Amino acid sequence: MKVPAVVNYAPQPGAVELREIEVPAPGEDEVLLEVAAVSVCGSDVHQWQARNSWPVRHPVVLGHEFCGTVREVGSRVRGFGPGDRVACETHAVVDPDGPLARAGLYQLDPGRRGYGATVDGAMRPTMPVPARILHRLPSHVPDAHAALTEPACVAYSAVAVNSDVKPGDRVVVLGPGPIGILCAAMARLRGAEVALAGLPADERRLEAAAAYGCLRFRSGSEALAAWARERDGAGVDGVVDASGHSDALREAMALVRPAGFITKVGWGPQPLGVSLDPIVQKAVRLQGSFSHNWPVWERVIALMASGALDVAPLVGGVFPLADWKTAFEKMERGEIVKAVLDTRKG
Repeated sequence: MKVPAVVNYAPQPGAVELREIEVPAPGEDEVLLEVAAVSVCGSDVHQWQARNSWPVRHPVVLGHEFCGTVREVGSRVRGFGPGDRVACETHAVVDPDGPLARAGLYQLDPGRRGYGATVDGAMRPTMPVPARILHRLPSHVPDAHAALTEPACVAYSAVAVNSDVKPGDRVVVLGPGPIGILCAAMARLRGAEVALAGLPADERRLEAAAAYGCLRFRSGSEALAAWARERDGAGVDGVVDASGHSDALREAMALVRPAGFITKVGWGPQPLGVSLDPIVQKAVRLQGSFSHNWPVWERVIALMASGALDVAPLVGGVFPLADWKTAFEKMERGEIVKAVLDTRKG
């Protein structure tokens, strides 16, 4: 069976196009998924412009934030059947017998291969998916929102798993991209006062973050520094670096209070170029955060189902698959926070 797909076919800038590809039949532990919606990630845009700092297998179908409906099931699949609406994790290949997987941390498996980078992703109408990464979706969560489960899980891991955010804390999130806004939303759900900081080009993204009750500042501004010192002069309890730029880490070290925390979830290929001495001097915990696992997905879906987490303010438009480039361009220019591709509309 051949279907249209958004393919990153080479490591040069602009090497993405709509192509016809063959879809394999599902294996015995897989389902054949009818993809309903794919949220465009900043990493998809980075691969389109060859700005990625992670390995990519070319050609590869883009897309790792997605949901859909089960069409067929393999012979060994239990618990899912045709017609089930599901959201899907990104962990296409992991070693189930490896030490990290046995500890429940399969997202950190050194041999992990993810959709859209080293395994063909979801920007196509149909794809095989291992049943082990499926999560049932409540009927009232729309496809365009369910497709954002994955970035919401990234944010949940960063804020609720890898950070020590307590009610009443003051937290700064640097970088108002989709992950940064969702990190700010998660910190608000944890009961923190949250400031989200960005650059002049991020104005529209910062506006979207207002829906989550966040204060908004210019990165590097005296106004942000003053807010960080406002309570007792010592700085904020924690900083989430969702930017990935080396300047963001420098700013985080200046804003955080002694014995506070910095959680780094943003990627960036450039050299750091700053001294880490403030981390030592302030006895600050610097924590990396990558991806998510099964319990995180179940928690996030529950938050979305209850209405506690509403991702609607992030969705700037739903586009047919054939209009992928328009969607990418709008995100690249910062006109919208998130574009969603409807793969059922060619």
